[in-house]
Amino acid sequence: MIPYLLSWALLAWNALSGVRRWGPATNAALLVFFTLLIGLRNEVGGDWFSYLPKLDMVQGIPLGEVLEQDEVGYGLLNWVGANWGGGIFLVNTLCGLIFSVGLLKLCRAQPRPWLALTLAFPYLIVVVAMGYSRQGVAIGLECLALLALERDRLLWFIGWVVLAATFHKTVLILLVLPAATLNTKLSSSSLIRLVRLLALVPAGYGLFATLLASSLDQFQLGYIEAEYQADGALIRVVLCLLPALVFLVARRRFQLPPQQQRIWSLLSAGAVVAAIGLVTVASSVVIDRLALYLIPLQIVVGSRLPDTQLLGLAPKLWTLVLIVLSLAVLLVWLLFANFSYAWLPYRNLLLPF
Repeated sequence: MIPYLLSWALLAWNALSGVRRWGPATNAALLVFFTLLIGLRNEVGGDWFSYLPKLDMVQGIPLGEVLEQDEVGYGLLNWVGANWGGGIFLVNTLCGLIFSVGLLKLCRAQPRPWLALTLAFPYLIVVVAMGYSRQGVAIGLECLALLALERDRLLWFIGWVVLAATFHKTVLILLVLPAATLNTKLSSSSLIRLVRLLALVPAGYGLFATLLASSLDQFQLGYIEAEYQADGALIRVVLCLLPALVFLVARRRFQLPPQQQRIWSLLSAGAVVAAIGLVTVASSVVIDRLALYLIPLQIVVGSRLPDTQLLGLAPKLWTLVLIVLSLAVLLVWLLFANFSYAWLPYRNLLLPF
């Protein structure tokens, strides 16, 4: 457990110090650190043993067969690891690299990047990136997609989402987000944006038919009809619901540009829907897996919350409160989660123990 706590402490210390930015050298160091932390872990994480057979399945087969598989992005990484050397460590390292690039870019776009990274560490980094490799990559690419959408780069947004779908198809649910960029006020720019979105509807349907439709029967049989329950789903959804409610109630205090405000309002509404779905949908696994794409709410809302001075609390006090909550999430998960044993003790190829 010590490596997790030391890593968290490094981030929390910088968050408490009030450092607002980090330079290229620090960004490179963080990128290497998180890539190796995630990628060179040894028998750590809930996905470790379940993903090993995927390497055996692609060993020695032609590349063309891999390109015909579902979620070809992850399949291609497995093919490289199985046939070029490196095995699961190469696969996890490349996954860790992609995830870390997206996460760091999203954190750097926030006014308090160290606080954003501190909030991301307990669950998004430790649990998701080390436990759900494919969905971890999808969320890393989602971070890049969200930044593109904030800057009104619609094609880049779609491109990142499509790339993320080659690792986990469920990320395609994010294709509803461009609707948030529409302005209710009638203007030439809003009409142009509406035309652009309508023009992309056939492309969206094509993506659905190509990447997702073939898996709906399996998804329905495996999750919905089987009524599988995700352990800890309630806690994970609540961790997204809380920042969502804060943002919906006090979004003007966050002083975001109108388009960004609409994007994060729609994601916040998604967290509310997820919470309702958790008590109405037979299988909590469905809600749990889709709710993972709401985790960026924790990063963006949390890292901006101190500057709102909500409830009359000073920025330093809000920062301290959020850091304590981050530590609480980390400790509670490591000590009490039913499957945290798969993460303990932390082992890495670069560590002598």
